[in-house]
Amino acid sequence: MVLPLLLVGAEAIRRNVLERRALETLGESLSRTRTYAQLETAMFDQGETIWRGLSGMDPQARKEFELTGQVVDYWFDRWQAELHPDEAMLANSVRVIANEVRTAGDSVFRLYDAGQRQAAYRLAQIEIKGRLEPALTEMNHEIYRRARQFSVQRAFGQMEELVETERKIQLSVIALSLIAGLVASWLIARSLMRPIHELREAMAVVGAGQLDRRVEVNSKDEIGDLARAFAEMTESLRQSREQTTRLHAELETKVKLASIGEMAAAVAHGLRNPLASLRASAQLARQRPESPASREHLQAIVEEVDRLDRRIGHLLSFSRPAPFHPLRESVPQLVEGLLPGFRELFRERRVELDLQLPPDLPEVEIDPMQVEQSVLEIISNALDAMPNGGRLRLAASAEGNGAGVAIEISDTGVGIPEQVLPSVCEPFFTTRPEGTGLGLAIAKRFIELNGGRLEITSRPGAGTTVRLRLPAAAPATAETGAAG
Repeated sequence: MVLPLLLVGAEAIRRNVLERRALETLGESLSRTRTYAQLETAMFDQGETIWRGLSGMDPQARKEFELTGQVVDYWFDRWQAELHPDEAMLANSVRVIANEVRTAGDSVFRLYDAGQRQAAYRLAQIEIKGRLEPALTEMNHEIYRRARQFSVQRAFGQMEELVETERKIQLSVIALSLIAGLVASWLIARSLMRPIHELREAMAVVGAGQLDRRVEVNSKDEIGDLARAFAEMTESLRQSREQTTRLHAELETKVKLASIGEMAAAVAHGLRNPLASLRASAQLARQRPESPASREHLQAIVEEVDRLDRRIGHLLSFSRPAPFHPLRESVPQLVEGLLPGFRELFRERRVELDLQLPPDLPEVEIDPMQVEQSVLEIISNALDAMPNGGRLRLAASAEGNGAGVAIEISDTGVGIPEQVLPSVCEPFFTTRPEGTGLGLAIAKRFIELNGGRLEITSRPGAGTTVRLRLPAAAPATAETGAAG
């Protein structure tokens, strides 16, 4: 029994040495992976800083962009120092992308500071979002793939080689120790192979991209340390992927909001000053009227100017959170109050108006200004769709079980092609050269802010129907009626 014990002791010492080497190799790989995850995050933060600067929401974006560049340099130098010589090509590729991001960012900020905002935005779209970020994402996939292939699998191969050699020695021990050696060898093999096979299965699942797979660690030996290290690496990769997904979503949202804000500010600047001049002229003329009819027309001009000014305010509110002031409102009164401003336009364009507004409809609880703006935008689009005349139908009906009121605005215009219909409510999407692409986007947003839904159906050549479904107001209590 002495010889088998000596063989087992020698094998245990040799196994311990080889396992520690494998763990050190894996530890170095995990350290490089964590360092690169920090570098990846810093580079995405650098791109996000450019978009914050373009949106105008962060006046310190230029300075923050330079500071983020220093952070990128720090993590890049640290990661490069940890790489093996055969991985230097990866570092060169990442450095090229980082330098191009910095160069593109400097160019974007120079254009923005020079007042060329559109050019800066286009350059950022082409270089940052269109070319460099996809290149960085592709490079990330390659780096993480190589990390799994050349580091984790290398360590796992060493462990498999260790187990295979140990199995051969155990067979020799079995031959020398007969039954006792056989039992001992079987127990040792069983205690070692189970966690290794479990770890190998987990590696196969994670290698396929399922980073949510949990790695159970039941042993406290070196194999358990290997399993815990692998679990930490998997968690780090999962968090990095979630952060990358979140940053992409936030970046797309900020780009859309920045574009909407620029368009709203431009439209407001181009219209508000002429409207103020028109209102002042109308008020002066009203003070010296020549006839009662003139006074009425001038009063209508003032009211229409006020209405247009409110529309500009609604347009600006599309680029920031809109305040919500709900009131109980009658749908027929709200719709009929909008029509005087369109009477002359109906006559000029030979549009026949068909009103179907029952007076006994339930009241709705909405922000009248927002819903009025939505209806105005939809009627304007309907008139544009009937340049040679047609029929405009405005109808309202109660929803089932008193849930609300549906407003239908139908025209007999050219209609909307089926492939275009899903995109008509997206900001800046328009089929008219003179359009801004904000009308239906504003209408949809305001209706949803009021707890309703906007639905569009259309047939090319037959017309379009827009339905606004608004929630009904809560029943008035006795206290509310007495207060009123």
